Amino acid sequence: MVYLHCLPPSVEPRVSDHMPQIIDMIERILENGYAYRIDGDVYFSVDKLPEYGRLSGRKLEDNRAGERVAVDSRKKNPADFALWKSAKEGEPFWDSPWGPGRPGWHIECSAMSAAYLGHTFDIHGGGMDLVFPHHENEIAQSCAACRDSNISYWVHNGFVTIDSEKMSKSLGNFFTIRQVIDLYHPLALRLFLLGTHYRSPVNYSDVQLESASERIFYIYQTLHDCENILSQHRVAFDTDAIPPDTINDINKFHDTFVTSMSDDLHTPVLLSALSDPLKIINDMLHTRKGKKQTKRIESIAALEKMVRNALMVLGLMPPTYNEALQQLREKALRRAKLTEDQILQKIEERTVARKDKDYEKSDAIRKDLAALGIALMDSPDGTSWRPAIPLALQEQQVAST
Repeated sequence: MVYLHCLPPSVEPRVSDHMPQIIDMIERILENGYAYRIDGDVYFSVDKLPEYGRLSGRKLEDNRAGERVAVDSRKKNPADFALWKSAKEGEPFWDSPWGPGRPGWHIECSAMSAAYLGHTFDIHGGGMDLVFPHHENEIAQSCAACRDSNISYWVHNGFVTIDSEKMSKSLGNFFTIRQVIDLYHPLALRLFLLGTHYRSPVNYSDVQLESASERIFYIYQTLHDCENILSQHRVAFDTDAIPPDTINDINKFHDTFVTSMSDDLHTPVLLSALSDPLKIINDMLHTRKGKKQTKRIESIAALEKMVRNALMVLGLMPPTYNEALQQLREKALRRAKLTEDQILQKIEERTVARKDKDYEKSDAIRKDLAALGIALMDSPDGTSWRPAIPLALQEQQVAST
């Protein structure tokens, strides 16, 4: 998770360390009349909470018990769920006012979150599959224990699919993040994930990862070029020195940034909005017309700062652009099963072929490397290379659109 720039949690509580808090919450739920005891078990009575189902939108009569486990005939309502289960042979157990046993699945989360965050906090997250019954039951028992219990926002992420097919071990299409970042840069993976709204299914595919790798290389290369040119100039961030057109571009992006992130963290819109300022920067860096623009350096500095700030919010800022670019190249070499020396040798062979006007061989070398995800870039200073989407995957990408 560190490689993906995910911040570490402040606390990683264990259920076994919080048994007193769990038992205390169950006792309060019983005292408030929302639960009942049966032979060492304690069940939550969903009939006692009229608002049960408000998160998932399910009505009580729609809940069907017994689809995954056998229904306990002792329960007053088949939808009632366990707060405490009496001990069974071979299972771990703890002492409680109701006899030895263990907590139910849902009560653990309510008790631990209340212990660290209180009964009222801002955000609670999880996968879509936890909306019902887990989070629904968390709300019920938390409100039953404390009338003022409230969570402002529930965020539920979509599932991962592989080429539009559900990821599972049984289908043989299951893999770990460690396996992915062995071939792809962690920040390319992060960019790919941010390219889908968190509530939507994430459709993982090689072409999507290649596209994200190519995109983030372009972003970092653009900002690296900015650094190089800005290091040659001293630029003060004086708003009055920035041309009106650039101010308009910055304000437009800022409006999109605020609107999209305020709209349930709509990161795909924000990532798409980065295209315009990046194109403007590249025009100012490399085109004849762009280089002639008034206050060009001041504009580049202001736009670079704006893009950098957006990347910081998204967790996409590397330690240095140069380091990230080198790492992206190394991952591309690993996918292509080539060494950099082999690519440089091919570039030299192509240079000789072009001097000899053997354009057929020159084109063949470029095409062979492109098939492996290596793009050759010609400039007055010579030929360089960069990661790209392999030709076969490019064709696949075009066909899918």
